[in-house]
Amino acid sequence: MRILKGGIVAPDGFYASGVHCGLKKKKLDLALIYSEVKCNASAMFTKNIVKGNPIIVCKEALIDGKAQAIIINSGNANTCTGEDGLIKAHYMTELVAKAMELDKVDVLVASTGVIGVPLDVSLIEDSIETLKEGLSRTGNINAREAIMTTDLIHKEVAVSINIFGKEVKIGAMAKGSGMIEPNMATMLAFITTDINIENSLLNSALNIAVNKSFNLISVDGDSSTNDSVFIMANGLAKNEIIDSENDYYFEFVDALTYVCVELSKLIASDGEGATKLIECRVLGCKNELEGINIAKAVIKSSLVKTAIFGSDANWGRILCAMGYSGIEFIENKVKLAFESSRGYIEVFKEGIPIEFDETKAKEILKDDDISIIIDLNMGNEKAVAWGCDLSYEYIRINGDYRS
Repeated sequence: MRILKGGIVAPDGFYASGVHCGLKKKKLDLALIYSEVKCNASAMFTKNIVKGNPIIVCKEALIDGKAQAIIINSGNANTCTGEDGLIKAHYMTELVAKAMELDKVDVLVASTGVIGVPLDVSLIEDSIETLKEGLSRTGNINAREAIMTTDLIHKEVAVSINIFGKEVKIGAMAKGSGMIEPNMATMLAFITTDINIENSLLNSALNIAVNKSFNLISVDGDSSTNDSVFIMANGLAKNEIIDSENDYYFEFVDALTYVCVELSKLIASDGEGATKLIECRVLGCKNELEGINIAKAVIKSSLVKTAIFGSDANWGRILCAMGYSGIEFIENKVKLAFESSRGYIEVFKEGIPIEFDETKAKEILKDDDISIIIDLNMGNEKAVAWGCDLSYEYIRINGDYRS
């Protein structure tokens, strides 16, 4: 696997653009992703019962498993806006379809921003031609910015692999900073690939990748109404079609999972007000699912998150979170440790606190990337989840988000 530049436009045949239409005061707020040819397409959406209008539109459009373009706006979620909001979500796809001479069911739509505010779709209508004219093979630069809300960093990844002697590329971009508790979160992720793959296998690959990445992160435990992950595969790599779960299929799954994991870690590290990325690794578990439940309980704990923010090796909070995870384990078998680029330190083992150097522990926890390592000593499986610390800034951001 080779790391590439270009994000969403790295694969052959994909173009992107981003403009300011006026939904936000100054920043870019409208993006378009476009493929030269119709793609096999798939998506996964939030499990929140309250869903944004764009999700309703996309579920209908993806019944045939095809798409060629995605229009994305930030600054307004178009959620809880009734029939008017649904009409406007449909209208956004119609605007792109007309401009690009596509069938409207081949245009997907995504929105992110404030919930419950009517969408001024006239601003989008007035910007469609500019959006179309801006499509380019370097359009990822504007597109990745246009999808951001409270994000502080761009989130994009691209890789290439060899499939049947052909170079196959995967590119992606995402946004997400707050309301992050996937299955999934106020997280939008867009993945493009030029692989030639049968639709049902594309769908299964996406499911595997999402469950090993986006569904293993949490910033604040709030599952959003608009979270979506889209993938489009246009086949322009011209590899022999992948129509079975062969070695090339699993190589694609591994590369897709890598892309999704890297985006997930960027989202977790860019959590609203976050100063540190927290990785919780659970070793020695009976099965992966139990390990995941324990890891997520730890990274979701407000007390653990605040301790990491304060560089305090308060390991008791970790044991507490493990205890309410719903997973049975034997306390007297557990080993806990902290690790970062600044070192490694064990703090608890076999039911007994370990006398450790508090100064060294604090130095380790001052790093930007912190690992909490839990060994249950009950099996041979392992699991991981990612989160971030909880700082004063999170409250400031969310205390006046609408203003």
